[in-house]
Amino acid sequence: MAKGRELLGRITSTENTRKITRTMEMVATSKMKRAQDRVVSARPYAKALTDVLSSLYNAELAERFPLLRQPAHTKTAAVLLLTSNRGLAGGFNANLIREARQLVAQLEGEGVAVELHIVGRKGAGYFRYVGRAMATQRTDISEAPTSHDATSLVEGLMTRFISGDVDAVYVVHSLYKSALSAPPVSTKVLPVAAPSTTGAQKDYLLFPSAADILTELLPAYVRNVVYRALVETAAAEQAARRNAMKSATDNAGEMLNYLRRTYNRARQANITQEIAEIVGGAAALTG
Repeated sequence: MAKGRELLGRITSTENTRKITRTMEMVATSKMKRAQDRVVSARPYAKALTDVLSSLYNAELAERFPLLRQPAHTKTAAVLLLTSNRGLAGGFNANLIREARQLVAQLEGEGVAVELHIVGRKGAGYFRYVGRAMATQRTDISEAPTSHDATSLVEGLMTRFISGDVDAVYVVHSLYKSALSAPPVSTKVLPVAAPSTTGAQKDYLLFPSAADILTELLPAYVRNVVYRALVETAAAEQAARRNAMKSATDNAGEMLNYLRRTYNRARQANITQEIAEIVGGAAALTG
């Protein structure tokens, strides 16, 4: 019955694994709901910022603001990659890293010097493994990012863009569409492009002036773009982990069914063999 005992051990191990993956699925589902709420809450403010910026933007004002400066030639670009600190999320981190690699390859193919700024242990670990230098790496961004986190990430890059040290800033992040769809994307944060909005333009009473408003609005707009990238990536991470753990739980259930069937067949075969031996022995004694 050695095979039966081995199967019992595998059944117990698989049951314990299924309990763990089921628990992780439930935790990720709870975190995903809160992360989705942050994404939904961030959208109205972002839309309002875009609408106001679109109404204020004109070519004359654009020449006066460094964040709107469109360099003739991009010599240096900063790529900010957002990944997670933890794994067990399917292909979530691998997809983001692949998107970043493609963006870096494209920029370097155009003769642009690229510096990497990495958020998350998974992204930093990969580029450290392949021997790629990183300008900065952060692992202190939580699963519930705040506007302060966005400011700390982009403030230095804005300063360097204004001074001319970098000519463009990109953010590689997830675009959260639903629990089943959150593709990785590359968003150009700097220079700020003139937003285009559809529909009728709103009229605003400007005080003190459009220039003074843009002075405060442009940095807020850039910080908000990074904040949205953070919250959407956080929501995508929890969705990916929830999907991965659900798949693992379902697979464990299927394996349990197979192992139990195999164990029952082995036990039935063993019982049949024992009965046959008993009957054979009894027939030999009476014969």
